[in-house]
Amino acid sequence: MNIPADLRYTPEHEWVRIEGETATIGVTDYAQGELGDIVFVELPAVNATTTQTQPFGAIEAVKTVSELFAPLSGTIIAVNAKLGERAELINQDPYGEGWLIKIKLANQDEVKKLLSAEEYQKQIA
Repeated sequence: MNIPADLRYTPEHEWVRIEGETATIGVTDYAQGELGDIVFVELPAVNATTTQTQPFGAIEAVKTVSELFAPLSGTIIAVNAKLGERAELINQDPYGEGWLIKIKLANQDEVKKLLSAEEYQKQIA
């Protein structure tokens, strides 16, 4: 299982890559494996806002539908449009081409509440 050390994680299996005031968000390798074949993802519009721990979308796999929870509060500055046609990118490359949204952070202090790779590894063990 792939858990990159340079990312932060949520207990709900989202990952976050922080670059300055921008956070790229996706679902973890563990989550995509548990979900199985992902067939659809519902994402918010650009300029919508997210609130830490609150739902921002949904992910549908062959066997279930799950809500997506915002790891951080902010304003959505990009949505991965490729997922509209190819939701399976989340299964194939969860930390790369399968990213979900990018947000401009509203509160940098919220990052401290996220899990490290080591803490996330312990949670899913």
